[in-house]
Amino acid sequence: MPLRRQFLIAVFIAAALAVFSAFVGPQALAQVQTIIPPQPATGAEPSQRVTPQPVRPGTPVIEEIVVQGTQRIEAETVLSYLSVKEGDPFDASAINQSLKTLFSTGLFADVTMRQERNALVIRIVENPIINRIAFEGNKRIKDEALEAEVQLRPRVVYTRTRVQSDVRRILDVYRRSGRFAATVEPKVIQLEQNRVDLVFEISEGPITDIEKISFIGNKYFSDSDLRSVVATKESAWYRFLSSADTYDPDRLTFDRELLRRHYLANGFVDFRVVSAVAELSEDRESFFITITVEEGERFTFGTFDVVSQIVDVDAEPLKQFIELETGDYYDADAVDDAILRLTDAVGEQGYAFVDVRPLADRDRENRVIDLTFQIGEAPKVYVERIDIRGNVRTLDRVIRREFQLVEGDAFNSTRLRRSRDRLRGLGFFSNVDVNNVPGSTPDKTVIEVDVAEQSTGEITLGAGFSTTTGALGEIGIRERNLLGKGQDLNLRLIIAQEESGLDLSFTEPYFLDKELSGGFDLFHRVRDNQDESSFDLQETGGALRMGYDINDDWRQSVFYRLSRQDIQDVDADASRIIREQEGVSTRSIIGQTLTFDKRNSRVDPTDGYILSFGTDFAGLGGDVTFGRTTLEGKYFHQVTDDVLATVSGELGYIVGIGDDVRINDRFFLGGDSLRGFESAGVGPRDLATEDALGGQQLARGSVEVLFPLGLPEEFGIKGAVFSDFGTLTEIDDTGNTLIDTGSLRASVGVGVNWVSPFGPIRVDFSQAVVKEDHDETEFFRFSFGTRF
Repeated sequence: MPLRRQFLIAVFIAAALAVFSAFVGPQALAQVQTIIPPQPATGAEPSQRVTPQPVRPGTPVIEEIVVQGTQRIEAETVLSYLSVKEGDPFDASAINQSLKTLFSTGLFADVTMRQERNALVIRIVENPIINRIAFEGNKRIKDEALEAEVQLRPRVVYTRTRVQSDVRRILDVYRRSGRFAATVEPKVIQLEQNRVDLVFEISEGPITDIEKISFIGNKYFSDSDLRSVVATKESAWYRFLSSADTYDPDRLTFDRELLRRHYLANGFVDFRVVSAVAELSEDRESFFITITVEEGERFTFGTFDVVSQIVDVDAEPLKQFIELETGDYYDADAVDDAILRLTDAVGEQGYAFVDVRPLADRDRENRVIDLTFQIGEAPKVYVERIDIRGNVRTLDRVIRREFQLVEGDAFNSTRLRRSRDRLRGLGFFSNVDVNNVPGSTPDKTVIEVDVAEQSTGEITLGAGFSTTTGALGEIGIRERNLLGKGQDLNLRLIIAQEESGLDLSFTEPYFLDKELSGGFDLFHRVRDNQDESSFDLQETGGALRMGYDINDDWRQSVFYRLSRQDIQDVDADASRIIREQEGVSTRSIIGQTLTFDKRNSRVDPTDGYILSFGTDFAGLGGDVTFGRTTLEGKYFHQVTDDVLATVSGELGYIVGIGDDVRINDRFFLGGDSLRGFESAGVGPRDLATEDALGGQQLARGSVEVLFPLGLPEEFGIKGAVFSDFGTLTEIDDTGNTLIDTGSLRASVGVGVNWVSPFGPIRVDFSQAVVKEDHDETEFFRFSFGTRF
């Protein structure tokens, strides 16, 4: 081909390529659109700029960026999220990145980008703002509980992803309450100015109960035994006050731990829960739970030893604190108790951070475990300081005075534990945590006290009924921590069919900043004794009292009481002895009470005993003179974990000095003090009028056993069997119609105690088995009381 023709062909091809690039190339940038993708949470940061490719000759450049569709959001805000800017080329990857970034903010329901000549046009549709959130159809769970669970709020941007997330949260709430058939449908109501009302329509469905709990692999313990161990329970009609028969995944996880503890406490050291599966029935109304276990072999205790790595601590005396028996089945709880006792015993010698480890030597052939308790090295430490946190109202000194340790003392774990118990016993705090942590040097420790204060002011409205006092009403105002100083102020009004009164009392637990409690009482009481002794008794007076701890077990209190008593409204047909004592008398009494307390708890004792010895003397003024002595005691014994036995008794003696003992100062026996007999149903009596006259010598006792009735523990119902016995005798008077045998009386009975949601209820059925013909007996006794 001639050279000239080749040159012309080359020029023609170059010109064609230039024209093609100019007219076809700009349209290679396709319009970018997308369907709404899943939207992440609002608040995404502006994306990192994607560095555009170098501008090639002939490549279009963004000369203008136009934002359309904004209402609340500024155009500049949209531009800040872009990966391109004016002057950049139309780069597909950079524009795509900008599109993703705008969606990731959660601010927009739709975003489109397109090229119009040399301009990039961004069209957005903003997500609406939530005006109001409402719940419909929820009856079992209140709006407040659901509002606390959902994440969306009024004046927050609406997104479908967030709505679906809140739907799942609401369903979780219902599932935790046992309603697995619940459904939630969100509805959106469009409003003006791009606002919406969000309504969650809820169908709660029925309670999804637990139909059956089954165990696989258990050989030693039956299914019923293990069902009593786990917290999850099978559905039953009597569980209407409990949620234990509804499926809860967290509770089922806890059941695995309960089973492990149960087996470890009974010798099965290799026990494990293989699986715990909950299957929902096809109708979604009940669950079937299957727990598979491996029990393993059962081991017994072998020998025990204590090894001390602390030079000053002799291991031999510490063996007495182990309290485990060779041949007994291995019990992990008993081993933990032994560790605590050893830790306390070493802690009493000043070692705060002692480490006691049980080393087990397992003989699998004979299924025996030998234990060696190793006491690790630890320095002797002293209290560097006591830090108290959480007390906003209660003064620091009120807390510090309960401590039996002060800065500079040698550390003593027993005293620290007693200090914690004393703080809890104040009743000022809902929670008390006392821990010791390392101090500034290895031989120092810091005691940290964290308390959570609770309300100590009380306004009580009470109502009740008992066989002794009849219908009862009570109004009370009390502040147990007055001005944060630990003082107790109490005002109480009681109105009952048989007895009414008004009491005001004040107690300063540390009088004059000493370990000495002091206080006073003012009272006015009226007692209706018409049914028993044909008179009413009115008493008005006051008392001063003081008490102190002799040591951890002994306490003494002394008092002075001045009162005016009026025997009034004496029936015309009353006994001559009562009519002769009608009128007003004044008592000036000084007395004391000495108490020895070895109970394991003062609130709910299950072990130990308490004894009290009281003496009164009347005659320091007034017109009545007598001496009175009382001795009371009560013993508690935990027969099993669920069975508690108590034995109680009382002795009393009063003697007139120069004058006869008046009827209102004598002892009376019956009713609550001797079940099976009416109030004042035992003792000296005027046969002509059947009036009880009281006695000057009293002896009574009671034996009672409390036990479960097989009902769920959450019901708080226990049964009781008891036997009461006693005698009341001697009176400073004589007469033909007066009878005083002084013989022993006794009764047996059964009862039911119910700690109900409305207050404690006690019902007793008793039969007098040893009695006199003139005694007043009763078969049924009832008491109920509640406070609000």
